[in-house]
Amino acid sequence: MPQRNDTAIWSGLFRISAESGQTLQAQIRQAIVAAILDRQIAASMPLPSCRILAEKLGVARGTVVLAFQQLVDQGFLVARERRGHFVNPDVLATPAKPHQKAPDQQNEIDWKARRQIAASDMPPPAKHDNWIKSSYPFVYGQFDPALFPTAEWRECNRMALAVLEIRNWASDMVDRDDPLLIEQIQARLLPRRGIFANPDEIIVTLGAQNALYMLASLLMTKGSKVAMEDPGYPDARSIFRLAGADIQPVPVDQSGIVTSSIPSDSGFVFVTPSHHCPTMVPLSAERRQDLLARANRNNQIIIEDGYDSQLLDEAPQQALKSLDRSGRVIYVGSMSKTLAPGLRLGYIVASAGLIAELRALRRFMLRPPPANNQRAVALFLSLGHHEALVRRLSAAFDERRKRLVHAISAFLPEWRSTDSAGGTSLWLE
Repeated sequence: MPQRNDTAIWSGLFRISAESGQTLQAQIRQAIVAAILDRQIAASMPLPSCRILAEKLGVARGTVVLAFQQLVDQGFLVARERRGHFVNPDVLATPAKPHQKAPDQQNEIDWKARRQIAASDMPPPAKHDNWIKSSYPFVYGQFDPALFPTAEWRECNRMALAVLEIRNWASDMVDRDDPLLIEQIQARLLPRRGIFANPDEIIVTLGAQNALYMLASLLMTKGSKVAMEDPGYPDARSIFRLAGADIQPVPVDQSGIVTSSIPSDSGFVFVTPSHHCPTMVPLSAERRQDLLARANRNNQIIIEDGYDSQLLDEAPQQALKSLDRSGRVIYVGSMSKTLAPGLRLGYIVASAGLIAELRALRRFMLRPPPANNQRAVALFLSLGHHEALVRRLSAAFDERRKRLVHAISAFLPEWRSTDSAGGTSLWLE
């Protein structure tokens, strides 16, 4: 354990970097708190003076003074006149971080043998962890940091952290969502797709996959038959299989899913009509009408994933949901492609009765997505930042798509790419 004047050892407890994304003051506080809770500093031991520690860390003395003062205010340190700063003994009364124990191999439980759902047997995402560090990361569904509206997003988060705002979102919402976010989805996002819904027909989810998982959990069981585009969205297929459903693959051509090949005994039809995943072709107007007619005739439920739908050409086709008159279409939307995948915010638009059931189910699973994130996104939408971002992204992706098509034609002449109406990826054949 270091002594007060062992400045080299003390400085070794700190990992201060100007490139960490945190302020120097926050990094100093974080390092001291970790050292205290890990029992690297005893209660009887004085910390180095602010001047000495500042010299060793190469920071301003005022930075260390402010860090120490905040730790005193939080109760981690106590200041003793003319003696310096010490660890508050009350903090050390809490248990220390336990040492890692070697597992008991003989009595270790075989969890795979006990599982009822073979989740780990499903295909994992085809993305490596450090994809963003690649010189040319050909990975779909990830955002470009250079296009992210950092200043606007920070503004909305600061607004969401105002005292009155915190009082609005900090309480338990049970099964409700942020009313401002529901209002903005209703007024800003859905009309772009030709969808006009009431507030009780919208629920917020932790992204599109969470939406699909909730729908599968609520509506599907062992033996449920789900018609899907082939090729199609792999994670949707895995989610439906986890619910016990039987997948019925349906071919796709240049006009989208071949509706005449959808089995009449399917209980559900999963489609990505705006941009088929992965070929990116849109479902033709004739096929859309035929799909709805078949669903009515065969009593089928259509799950529409608005895949890449916000990044369409200037005159995109309306969502399949906009043509629905019988409540058979469930629309799943996401903000991952436009704002950020890590934000994990999506939504479902469906009949009020189904949304009520989904709210009841969600209450037993995750409850609503974090309310502070919901409010920040609601503010982002209400201030027009999202509308401006979509225009900027659409222009950037359109330019990149044109360059990619040109490069494929020049360097891969034997390959053919689909002529997609916008979006974030190309399909090569």
